[in-house]
Amino acid sequence: MQDAIHKAAALVEAHRYIRDFAGKAVVVKVGGSIMDEPATLSKLVQDVCFMHAVGMRPVVVHGGGKAISAAMEKAGLEAQFVQGRRYTDERTLAIAEHVLVNEINRAIVDTMNDAGTPGMGLHSLASCVVFGKRLRLTGEEGRQIDIGMVGQVEMVNAELLNAVMAQGIVPVIAPIARDPAGGKLNINADSVAGHVAAALRAEKLVVVSDTHGIRLSEDVNDLASHLDRDQINGLIDNGVISAGMLPKVESAMTALRGGVKKAHIIDGRIPHSLLLEVYTKEGIGTEIVL
Repeated sequence: MQDAIHKAAALVEAHRYIRDFAGKAVVVKVGGSIMDEPATLSKLVQDVCFMHAVGMRPVVVHGGGKAISAAMEKAGLEAQFVQGRRYTDERTLAIAEHVLVNEINRAIVDTMNDAGTPGMGLHSLASCVVFGKRLRLTGEEGRQIDIGMVGQVEMVNAELLNAVMAQGIVPVIAPIARDPAGGKLNINADSVAGHVAAALRAEKLVVVSDTHGIRLSEDVNDLASHLDRDQINGLIDNGVISAGMLPKVESAMTALRGGVKKAHIIDGRIPHSLLLEVYTKEGIGTEIVL
């Protein structure tokens, strides 16, 4: 009986958010070790399907860095990184595109369709919505570093995305972009998600990974539930936010500067963490606002 009462109370709490977010776009970026755990990824996709069923307009952006590295190793290629970015030549790009589009993107779309939610892959081998230009890093004394076919986002086709969502379809975006000459570029998935959310002026950006959110110290329980831009900048200056968390935070700030109301960083390994973050007052990760 108590369990049933608890479930009923959760539904009552969720009703307010379901009503408020009806018709609103929410961008969900999926990455980290979740991509290597089919059962966890499947449950997360099912949560996206629930969001769609109750009237939200979810958009999924996914990564797949570990799977790309594994495929490169199988092909006899060694992954090389420059300032945390994967050096991408033609062969590396071909492997990345195959893994991201033909394996990961297709699996996510198939999971949605099996659950009765229409999904559509938007990527470099079909209808591409992300367009970019070559990214060059800055080295010592301002020297430009070429890292191959790696890009940064210049434009997102929000019109096409909105048209797809208007048909009741969930867009699933792989982070391979087109450049002005029709070539292809590998772009960091966090960055793509931030720009997609900004282009859509989404209600929320939710970055789902294998971290609980932003920790303020080494203590696993010292989790920041709410941060604003000034606090974020201070944590970056102090080195608290660094390494793999930086692209996630930069993605959040890109979205917020583009008009997104809130960004969230959550742990997708926790069952239904996406629904808990969106449909409850307390949430489960770190909420970021301007």
